[in-house]
Amino acid sequence: MNQQALTDLKHRLREMTDIDLANSVLGWDQATMLADGGAAQRGRMMATLSKLSHEIMTSHETGKLIDQLSDWAHGQPAANTDAAFVREAKRQRDLLVKVPTSLAIEMSEHYSALYTAWAAARPKNDFKSVEAGLTKAIELNQRFADCFKDSAHPLDALIQYSDNGMTVDKVSRLFADLRESLVPLVRKIAGATQIDDSCLKGEFPAEAQLEFCKKIAARLGYDFNRGRMDISPHPFMTRLSGGDIRITTRTRPDDLTDCLFSVIHEVGHALYELGINPEFDGNILAQGASCGIHESQSRLWENRVGRGKAFWDYFYPVLRDTFPHFMEIGEDEFLRAINKVEPGLIRVDADEVTYNLHVMIRFDFERDMIEGKLKVKDLPEAWNARYKSDLNVVVPSLKDGCMQDVHWFGGRLGYFQGYTIGNILSAQLYDAAERKMGDLSQDFSKGD
Repeated sequence: MNQQALTDLKHRLREMTDIDLANSVLGWDQATMLADGGAAQRGRMMATLSKLSHEIMTSHETGKLIDQLSDWAHGQPAANTDAAFVREAKRQRDLLVKVPTSLAIEMSEHYSALYTAWAAARPKNDFKSVEAGLTKAIELNQRFADCFKDSAHPLDALIQYSDNGMTVDKVSRLFADLRESLVPLVRKIAGATQIDDSCLKGEFPAEAQLEFCKKIAARLGYDFNRGRMDISPHPFMTRLSGGDIRITTRTRPDDLTDCLFSVIHEVGHALYELGINPEFDGNILAQGASCGIHESQSRLWENRVGRGKAFWDYFYPVLRDTFPHFMEIGEDEFLRAINKVEPGLIRVDADEVTYNLHVMIRFDFERDMIEGKLKVKDLPEAWNARYKSDLNVVVPSLKDGCMQDVHWFGGRLGYFQGYTIGNILSAQLYDAAERKMGDLSQDFSKGD
Protein backbone atom coordinates (compact mmCIF):
# COMPACT_ATOMS: atom_id res chain seq x y z
CA MET A 1 0.00 0.00 0.00
CA ASN A 2 1.31 3.44 -0.99
CA GLN A 3 1.09 5.36 2.30
CA GLN A 4 2.03 8.70 0.75
CA ALA A 5 -0.68 8.36 -1.89
CA LEU A 6 -3.24 7.60 0.83
CA THR A 7 -2.14 10.62 2.87
CA ASP A 8 -2.32 12.89 -0.20
CA LEU A 9 -5.77 11.54 -1.19
CA LYS A 10 -7.13 12.09 2.31
CA HIS A 11 -5.81 15.66 2.28
CA ARG A 12 -7.41 16.45 -1.10
CA LEU A 13 -10.76 14.97 -0.19
CA ARG A 14 -10.76 16.65 3.22
CA GLU A 15 -10.56 19.98 1.39
CA MET A 16 -13.44 18.86 -0.83
CA THR A 17 -15.47 17.79 2.21
CA ASP A 18 -14.84 21.13 3.93
CA ILE A 19 -16.13 22.92 0.83
CA ASP A 20 -19.23 20.71 0.77
CA LEU A 21 -19.90 21.37 4.45
CA ALA A 22 -19.48 25.11 3.95
CA ASN A 23 -22.05 24.81 1.18
CA SER A 24 -24.35 23.04 3.64
CA VAL A 25 -24.05 26.01 6.00
CA LEU A 26 -25.24 28.27 3.19
CA GLY A 27 -28.08 25.87 2.46
CA TRP A 28 -29.17 25.76 6.10
CA ASP A 29 -29.07 29.55 6.28
CA GLN A 30 -31.10 29.82 3.08
CA ALA A 31 -33.84 27.63 4.55
CA THR A 32 -33.97 29.30 7.96
CA MET A 33 -32.69 32.88 8.03
CA LEU A 34 -31.81 34.29 4.60
CA ALA A 35 -33.38 37.63 3.72
CA ASP A 36 -35.41 37.56 0.49
CA GLY A 37 -33.07 40.04 -1.16
CA GLY A 38 -30.09 37.71 -0.82
CA ALA A 39 -31.50 34.74 -2.73
CA ALA A 40 -29.89 35.43 -6.12
CA GLN A 41 -26.44 36.04 -4.67
CA ARG A 42 -26.77 32.97 -2.45
CA GLY A 43 -27.34 30.79 -5.49
CA ARG A 44 -24.15 32.11 -7.06
CA MET A 45 -22.13 31.44 -3.90
CA MET A 46 -23.43 27.89 -3.59
CA ALA A 47 -22.76 27.22 -7.26
CA THR A 48 -19.16 28.42 -6.85
CA LEU A 49 -18.58 26.04 -3.95
CA SER A 50 -20.18 23.19 -5.92
CA LYS A 51 -17.78 23.95 -8.77
CA LEU A 52 -14.73 23.84 -6.49
CA SER A 53 -15.83 20.56 -4.90
CA HIS A 54 -16.58 18.96 -8.26
CA GLU A 55 -13.21 20.00 -9.66
CA ILE A 56 -11.28 18.49 -6.75
CA MET A 57 -12.95 15.08 -7.04
CA THR A 58 -12.80 14.92 -10.84
CA SER A 59 -9.25 16.24 -11.19
CA HIS A 60 -6.50 14.21 -12.82
CA GLU A 61 -4.50 14.34 -9.58
CA THR A 62 -7.31 12.77 -7.54
CA GLY A 63 -7.85 10.10 -10.17
CA LYS A 64 -4.15 9.25 -10.22
CA LEU A 65 -4.04 8.80 -6.43
CA ILE A 66 -7.14 6.59 -6.46
CA ASP A 67 -5.67 4.46 -9.24
CA GLN A 68 -2.51 3.92 -7.18
CA LEU A 69 -4.57 2.63 -4.25
CA SER A 70 -7.54 0.81 -5.81
CA ASP A 71 -6.01 -2.64 -6.27
CA TRP A 72 -4.84 -2.65 -2.67
CA ALA A 73 -8.20 -1.34 -1.35
CA HIS A 74 -10.29 -3.95 -3.14
CA GLY A 75 -8.21 -6.73 -1.61
CA GLN A 76 -8.79 -5.59 1.97
CA PRO A 77 -11.52 -6.69 4.40
CA ALA A 78 -14.56 -4.49 5.01
CA ALA A 79 -13.32 -3.51 8.47
CA ASN A 80 -10.26 -1.75 7.04
CA THR A 81 -11.47 1.86 7.08
CA ASP A 82 -8.61 3.20 4.95
CA ALA A 83 -9.54 0.71 2.24
CA ALA A 84 -13.22 1.62 2.61
CA PHE A 85 -12.26 5.27 2.17
CA VAL A 86 -10.46 4.50 -1.09
CA ARG A 87 -13.31 2.34 -2.40
CA GLU A 88 -15.86 5.04 -1.63
CA ALA A 89 -13.65 7.71 -3.19
CA LYS A 90 -13.46 5.65 -6.38
CA ARG A 91 -17.21 5.07 -6.42
CA GLN A 92 -17.96 8.77 -6.02
CA ARG A 93 -15.37 9.85 -8.57
CA ASP A 94 -16.54 7.31 -11.14
CA LEU A 95 -19.97 8.96 -10.92
CA LEU A 96 -18.83 12.57 -10.92
CA VAL A 97 -16.36 12.35 -13.81
CA LYS A 98 -19.29 11.60 -16.10
CA VAL A 99 -20.96 14.92 -15.21
CA PRO A 100 -19.54 18.12 -16.75
CA THR A 101 -18.58 20.71 -14.15
CA SER A 102 -20.68 23.27 -16.03
CA LEU A 103 -23.80 21.12 -15.52
CA ALA A 104 -23.07 20.66 -11.81
CA ILE A 105 -22.76 24.44 -11.44
CA GLU A 106 -25.94 25.09 -13.42
CA MET A 107 -27.94 22.63 -11.31
CA SER A 108 -26.65 24.07 -8.04
CA GLU A 109 -27.47 27.63 -9.01
CA HIS A 110 -30.87 26.78 -10.46
CA TYR A 111 -32.00 24.75 -7.46
CA SER A 112 -30.96 27.50 -5.08
CA ALA A 113 -33.18 29.96 -6.93
CA LEU A 114 -36.02 27.45 -7.32
CA TYR A 115 -36.04 26.64 -3.59
CA THR A 116 -36.47 30.32 -2.74
CA ALA A 117 -39.26 30.64 -5.29
CA TRP A 118 -40.99 27.52 -3.93
CA ALA A 119 -40.81 28.72 -0.31
CA ALA A 120 -42.58 31.94 -1.32
CA ALA A 121 -45.07 30.34 -3.75
CA ARG A 122 -46.28 27.36 -1.72
CA PRO A 123 -48.25 29.30 0.93
CA LYS A 124 -49.96 31.19 -1.90
CA ASN A 125 -50.90 28.07 -3.92
CA ASP A 126 -48.98 29.72 -6.75
CA PHE A 127 -47.81 26.86 -8.96
CA LYS A 128 -47.61 29.10 -12.02
CA SER A 129 -44.72 31.07 -10.54
CA VAL A 130 -42.59 27.91 -10.16
CA GLU A 131 -43.82 25.96 -13.20
CA ALA A 132 -41.07 27.21 -15.51
CA GLY A 133 -38.43 26.64 -12.83
CA LEU A 134 -39.57 23.09 -12.19
CA THR A 135 -39.70 22.43 -15.92
CA LYS A 136 -36.08 23.52 -16.21
CA ALA A 137 -35.18 21.38 -13.18
CA ILE A 138 -36.61 18.31 -14.92
CA GLU A 139 -34.64 19.19 -18.05
CA LEU A 140 -31.46 19.51 -15.98
CA ASN A 141 -32.13 16.11 -14.41
CA GLN A 142 -32.63 14.64 -17.88
CA ARG A 143 -29.29 16.09 -19.00
CA PHE A 144 -27.70 14.73 -15.83
CA ALA A 145 -29.13 11.26 -16.50
CA ASP A 146 -27.89 11.41 -20.11
CA CYS A 147 -24.34 11.46 -18.74
CA PHE A 148 -24.82 7.82 -17.66
CA LYS A 149 -25.27 5.96 -20.93
CA ASP A 150 -24.96 2.56 -19.28
CA SER A 151 -28.03 3.03 -17.06
CA ALA A 152 -31.01 0.83 -17.93
CA HIS A 153 -33.36 3.71 -17.07
CA PRO A 154 -32.63 7.46 -16.85
CA LEU A 155 -33.85 7.59 -13.24
CA ASP A 156 -31.32 4.87 -12.29
CA ALA A 157 -28.53 7.42 -12.69
CA LEU A 158 -30.19 9.64 -10.07
CA ILE A 159 -31.22 6.86 -7.68
CA GLN A 160 -27.62 5.67 -7.36
CA TYR A 161 -26.70 8.98 -5.71
CA SER A 162 -29.27 8.32 -2.99
CA ASP A 163 -29.57 4.55 -2.73
CA ASN A 164 -26.60 2.97 -4.46
CA GLY A 165 -27.47 -0.42 -5.88
CA MET A 166 -31.17 0.28 -6.28
CA THR A 167 -32.76 0.76 -9.71
CA VAL A 168 -36.14 1.66 -11.16
CA ASP A 169 -36.75 -2.02 -11.80
CA LYS A 170 -35.94 -3.07 -8.22
CA VAL A 171 -37.94 -0.23 -6.68
CA SER A 172 -40.90 -0.89 -8.96
CA ARG A 173 -40.98 -4.56 -7.95
CA LEU A 174 -40.71 -3.64 -4.27
CA PHE A 175 -43.58 -1.17 -4.61
CA ALA A 176 -45.73 -3.67 -6.53
CA ASP A 177 -45.36 -6.18 -3.69
CA LEU A 178 -46.29 -3.57 -1.09
CA ARG A 179 -49.28 -2.28 -3.06
CA GLU A 180 -50.68 -5.79 -3.30
CA SER A 181 -51.15 -5.85 0.48
CA LEU A 182 -51.51 -2.15 1.31
CA VAL A 183 -54.35 -1.16 -1.02
CA PRO A 184 -56.81 -3.84 0.25
CA LEU A 185 -55.77 -3.05 3.83
CA VAL A 186 -56.47 0.67 3.39
CA ARG A 187 -59.87 -0.12 1.88
CA LYS A 188 -60.69 -2.48 4.74
CA ILE A 189 -59.79 0.11 7.36
CA ALA A 190 -61.70 2.82 5.50
CA GLY A 191 -64.81 0.65 5.72
CA ALA A 192 -64.48 0.18 9.48
CA THR A 193 -65.62 2.40 12.35
CA GLN A 194 -63.29 5.37 12.40
CA ILE A 195 -61.29 6.60 15.38
CA ASP A 196 -62.17 10.06 16.70
CA ASP A 197 -58.95 12.12 16.70
CA SER A 198 -60.59 15.45 17.58
CA CYS A 199 -58.65 15.44 20.86
CA LEU A 200 -55.56 16.46 18.89
CA LYS A 201 -57.19 19.72 17.80
CA GLY A 202 -56.88 22.85 19.89
CA GLU A 203 -54.81 25.97 20.39
CA PHE A 204 -51.12 25.22 20.81
CA PRO A 205 -48.79 28.26 20.94
CA ALA A 206 -45.75 27.81 18.73
CA GLU A 207 -43.30 28.67 21.51
CA ALA A 208 -44.78 26.02 23.80
CA GLN A 209 -44.67 23.42 21.01
CA LEU A 210 -41.00 24.11 20.41
CA GLU A 211 -40.10 23.94 24.09
CA PHE A 212 -41.96 20.64 24.52
CA CYS A 213 -40.30 19.18 21.43
CA LYS A 214 -36.88 20.27 22.65
CA LYS A 215 -37.45 18.28 25.83
CA ILE A 216 -38.31 15.21 23.78
CA ALA A 217 -35.32 15.72 21.47
CA ALA A 218 -32.93 16.01 24.41
CA ARG A 219 -34.38 12.90 26.11
CA LEU A 220 -33.99 10.91 22.90
CA GLY A 221 -30.29 11.80 22.92
CA TYR A 222 -30.08 14.86 20.67
CA ASP A 223 -27.14 16.85 22.00
CA PHE A 224 -27.92 20.59 21.95
CA ASN A 225 -24.23 21.25 22.65
CA ARG A 226 -23.63 19.84 19.16
CA GLY A 227 -26.82 20.99 17.47
CA ARG A 228 -29.78 23.32 17.39
CA MET A 229 -33.42 23.38 16.34
CA ASP A 230 -34.87 26.01 14.03
CA ILE A 231 -37.91 26.72 11.85
CA SER A 232 -38.02 26.09 8.08
CA PRO A 233 -40.78 25.62 5.46
CA HIS A 234 -39.98 21.89 5.28
CA PRO A 235 -38.31 20.05 8.19
CA PHE A 236 -34.80 18.71 7.58
CA MET A 237 -31.54 17.68 9.23
CA THR A 238 -28.12 18.79 8.08
CA ARG A 239 -24.61 17.79 9.15
CA LEU A 240 -22.15 20.68 9.22
CA SER A 241 -19.53 18.73 11.18
CA GLY A 242 -19.41 16.00 13.79
CA GLY A 243 -19.92 18.71 16.40
CA ASP A 244 -22.60 20.67 14.55
CA ILE A 245 -25.67 18.69 13.45
CA ARG A 246 -28.84 20.74 13.07
CA ILE A 247 -32.53 20.00 12.74
CA THR A 248 -35.51 22.12 11.71
CA THR A 249 -39.24 21.79 12.17
CA ARG A 250 -42.44 23.79 11.61
CA THR A 251 -45.52 24.49 13.71
CA ARG A 252 -49.28 24.67 13.17
CA PRO A 253 -51.27 26.64 15.76
CA ASP A 254 -54.20 24.18 15.83
CA ASP A 255 -52.34 20.85 15.77
CA LEU A 256 -49.08 20.02 17.54
CA THR A 257 -48.51 16.67 15.83
CA ASP A 258 -46.86 18.24 12.77
CA CYS A 259 -44.12 19.79 14.89
CA LEU A 260 -43.96 16.85 17.31
CA PHE A 261 -43.42 14.02 14.84
CA SER A 262 -41.26 16.16 12.54
CA VAL A 263 -38.89 16.75 15.45
CA ILE A 264 -38.78 13.06 16.41
CA HIS A 265 -38.19 12.18 12.73
CA GLU A 266 -35.34 14.67 12.31
CA VAL A 267 -33.83 13.66 15.66
CA GLY A 268 -33.63 10.13 14.27
CA HIS A 269 -31.55 11.46 11.38
CA ALA A 270 -29.43 13.50 13.81
CA LEU A 271 -28.77 10.56 16.14
CA TYR A 272 -27.39 8.61 13.18
CA GLU A 273 -25.01 11.46 12.37
CA LEU A 274 -24.08 12.01 16.01
CA GLY A 275 -23.19 8.32 16.23
CA ILE A 276 -20.61 8.45 13.45
CA ASN A 277 -17.04 7.82 14.63
CA PRO A 278 -15.48 11.25 15.38
CA GLU A 279 -12.28 10.03 13.72
CA PHE A 280 -14.11 10.23 10.38
CA ASP A 281 -14.85 13.97 10.67
CA GLY A 282 -13.82 15.65 7.43
CA ASN A 283 -13.67 12.23 5.74
CA ILE A 284 -16.06 11.12 2.98
CA LEU A 285 -16.97 8.17 5.23
CA ALA A 286 -18.63 10.60 7.68
CA GLN A 287 -22.05 10.29 6.10
CA GLY A 288 -25.00 7.93 5.97
CA ALA A 289 -24.61 4.71 4.01
CA SER A 290 -27.67 5.57 1.89
CA CYS A 291 -30.90 7.55 2.03
CA GLY A 292 -32.78 4.38 2.87
CA ILE A 293 -30.50 3.61 5.82
CA HIS A 294 -30.80 7.22 6.99
CA GLU A 295 -34.58 7.13 6.73
CA SER A 296 -34.65 3.88 8.66
CA GLN A 297 -33.40 5.83 11.68
CA SER A 298 -35.88 8.69 11.40
CA ARG A 299 -38.83 6.38 10.75
CA LEU A 300 -37.77 4.03 13.58
CA TRP A 301 -37.82 6.81 16.18
CA GLU A 302 -40.85 8.58 14.72
CA ASN A 303 -43.09 5.50 14.46
CA ARG A 304 -41.75 2.41 16.21
CA VAL A 305 -40.88 4.47 19.31
CA GLY A 306 -42.68 7.83 19.09
CA ARG A 307 -46.16 6.39 18.50
CA GLY A 308 -45.79 3.64 21.09
CA LYS A 309 -47.51 3.35 24.46
CA ALA A 310 -44.28 3.01 26.45
CA PHE A 311 -42.93 6.27 25.03
CA TRP A 312 -46.08 8.13 26.08
CA ASP A 313 -46.23 6.46 29.48
CA TYR A 314 -43.21 8.65 30.15
CA PHE A 315 -44.03 11.76 28.10
CA TYR A 316 -47.80 12.12 28.49
CA PRO A 317 -47.53 13.74 31.94
CA VAL A 318 -45.04 16.21 30.44
CA LEU A 319 -47.46 16.91 27.59
CA ARG A 320 -50.25 17.60 30.07
CA ASP A 321 -48.06 19.96 32.07
CA THR A 322 -47.25 21.87 28.90
CA PHE A 323 -50.73 21.88 27.35
CA PRO A 324 -53.66 21.81 29.86
CA HIS A 325 -55.82 20.96 26.83
CA PHE A 326 -54.88 17.30 27.44
CA MET A 327 -55.80 17.24 31.15
CA GLU A 328 -59.29 15.92 30.34
CA ILE A 329 -58.04 13.50 27.68
CA GLY A 330 -56.85 10.05 28.68
CA GLU A 331 -53.54 8.66 27.44
CA ASP A 332 -55.28 5.77 25.65
CA GLU A 333 -57.52 8.19 23.75
CA PHE A 334 -54.45 10.20 22.76
CA LEU A 335 -52.62 7.06 21.64
CA ARG A 336 -55.52 5.95 19.46
CA ALA A 337 -55.65 9.42 17.90
CA ILE A 338 -51.96 9.63 16.98
CA ASN A 339 -52.13 6.13 15.49
CA LYS A 340 -55.31 6.69 13.50
CA VAL A 341 -55.25 5.30 9.97
CA GLU A 342 -56.93 7.67 7.56
CA PRO A 343 -56.01 8.47 3.96
CA GLY A 344 -54.92 12.09 3.78
CA LEU A 345 -53.17 14.71 1.70
CA ILE A 346 -49.81 15.24 3.37
CA ARG A 347 -46.99 12.69 3.17
CA VAL A 348 -45.19 13.77 6.34
CA ASP A 349 -48.46 13.55 8.32
CA ALA A 350 -49.46 10.18 6.89
CA ASP A 351 -50.15 7.17 9.08
CA GLU A 352 -48.03 4.03 8.82
CA VAL A 353 -50.48 2.18 6.56
CA THR A 354 -50.93 4.88 3.91
CA TYR A 355 -47.46 6.48 4.07
CA ASN A 356 -45.85 4.24 1.45
CA LEU A 357 -48.66 4.95 -1.01
CA HIS A 358 -47.67 8.64 -0.88
CA VAL A 359 -44.09 7.66 -1.70
CA MET A 360 -45.16 5.44 -4.60
CA ILE A 361 -47.15 8.29 -6.17
CA ARG A 362 -44.12 10.56 -6.10
CA PHE A 363 -41.81 7.87 -7.46
CA ASP A 364 -44.16 7.17 -10.36
CA PHE A 365 -44.38 10.87 -11.22
CA GLU A 366 -40.58 11.23 -11.10
CA ARG A 367 -40.24 8.31 -13.50
CA ASP A 368 -42.88 9.73 -15.84
CA MET A 369 -41.41 13.25 -15.80
CA ILE A 370 -37.86 12.17 -16.53
CA GLU A 371 -39.13 9.88 -19.30
CA GLY A 372 -40.99 12.85 -20.75
CA LYS A 373 -44.39 11.18 -20.39
CA LEU A 374 -45.63 13.76 -17.87
CA LYS A 375 -45.17 17.49 -18.46
CA VAL A 376 -44.75 19.77 -15.46
CA LYS A 377 -47.74 21.85 -16.55
CA ASP A 378 -49.89 18.72 -16.23
CA LEU A 379 -48.52 17.71 -12.82
CA PRO A 380 -51.25 19.32 -10.64
CA GLU A 381 -54.06 17.61 -12.55
CA ALA A 382 -52.23 14.26 -12.57
CA TRP A 383 -51.47 14.59 -8.86
CA ASN A 384 -55.09 15.30 -7.95
CA ALA A 385 -56.34 12.39 -10.06
CA ARG A 386 -53.88 9.95 -8.51
CA TYR A 387 -54.76 10.98 -4.96
CA LYS A 388 -58.40 10.42 -5.75
CA SER A 389 -57.81 7.00 -7.29
CA ASP A 390 -55.23 5.71 -4.78
CA LEU A 391 -56.32 7.30 -1.51
CA ASN A 392 -59.85 8.50 -2.31
CA VAL A 393 -59.10 12.03 -1.14
CA VAL A 394 -59.82 15.31 -2.89
CA VAL A 395 -56.91 17.74 -3.06
CA PRO A 396 -58.26 21.21 -2.16
CA SER A 397 -55.13 23.26 -2.79
CA LEU A 398 -51.79 23.14 -4.56
CA LYS A 399 -49.83 23.76 -1.34
CA ASP A 400 -51.30 20.52 -0.02
CA GLY A 401 -50.90 18.84 -3.41
CA CYS A 402 -47.95 18.76 -5.76
CA MET A 403 -46.20 21.69 -4.02
CA GLN A 404 -46.10 20.14 -0.54
CA ASP A 405 -42.66 18.48 -0.71
CA VAL A 406 -39.45 20.46 -1.12
CA HIS A 407 -37.55 17.70 -2.93
CA TRP A 408 -38.36 18.50 -6.57
CA PHE A 409 -37.79 22.19 -5.87
CA GLY A 410 -34.57 21.81 -3.91
CA GLY A 411 -32.47 18.99 -5.37
CA ARG A 412 -32.12 16.12 -7.82
CA LEU A 413 -34.79 13.53 -8.50
CA GLY A 414 -34.33 9.96 -7.33
CA TYR A 415 -34.73 10.40 -3.56
CA PHE A 416 -38.27 9.42 -2.59
CA GLN A 417 -37.81 5.62 -2.73
CA GLY A 418 -35.51 5.97 0.29
CA TYR A 419 -38.48 6.73 2.53
CA THR A 420 -40.13 3.38 1.86
CA ILE A 421 -36.84 1.49 1.98
CA GLY A 422 -36.27 3.19 5.34
CA ASN A 423 -39.71 2.19 6.55
CA ILE A 424 -39.01 -1.47 5.84
CA LEU A 425 -35.54 -1.34 7.38
CA SER A 426 -36.84 0.44 10.50
CA ALA A 427 -39.15 -2.49 11.23
CA GLN A 428 -36.38 -5.01 10.64
CA LEU A 429 -33.87 -3.11 12.78
CA TYR A 430 -36.31 -2.59 15.65
CA ASP A 431 -37.22 -6.28 15.68
CA ALA A 432 -33.53 -7.20 15.58
CA ALA A 433 -32.86 -4.88 18.53
CA GLU A 434 -35.57 -6.55 20.59
CA ARG A 435 -34.27 -10.01 19.72
CA LYS A 436 -30.87 -8.98 21.03
CA MET A 437 -31.86 -6.72 23.94
CA GLY A 438 -35.29 -7.99 24.94
CA ASP A 439 -38.52 -6.01 25.34
CA LEU A 440 -37.58 -2.31 25.13
CA SER A 441 -40.91 -0.97 26.43
CA GLN A 442 -39.83 -1.13 30.08
CA ASP A 443 -36.92 1.19 29.36
CA PHE A 444 -38.94 3.55 27.17
CA SER A 445 -41.63 3.92 29.84
CA LYS A 446 -38.90 5.18 32.22
CA GLY A 447 -37.58 7.67 29.68
CA ASP A 448 -34.55 5.53 28.84
